[in-house]
Amino acid sequence: MGDSIKLSHTAALILQTVDQGCRYGFDIMDTTGLPSGTVYPALRRLESEGLIDSKWEAEKDALAEQRPARKYYRLTRSGAQVLLQSQKRYPLLEKLSAGRPRA
Repeated sequence: MGDSIKLSHTAALILQTVDQGCRYGFDIMDTTGLPSGTVYPALRRLESEGLIDSKWEAEKDALAEQRPARKYYRLTRSGAQVLLQSQKRYPLLEKLSAGRPRA
């Protein structure tokens, strides 16, 4: 599966951002500067392609912080492979990740 997927630069940037520790939509938007109309459809596509998976946080945790529940994303094994391929395809991605800690 991972060998045949070629991501757009935007999707690769989102995948890399998730890999670097941004786990929910608003965090990804803040880090990338991309609008919600770009980030959320891309997250759905990445999930449907098996590159990320997601899990809703417990409602009680969100209520304790007086905010809506967050949907947290993480890279899958296939997602990590595709990200490596994308970093070769888009060298700027690798430069963006230099010096940033991985999750």
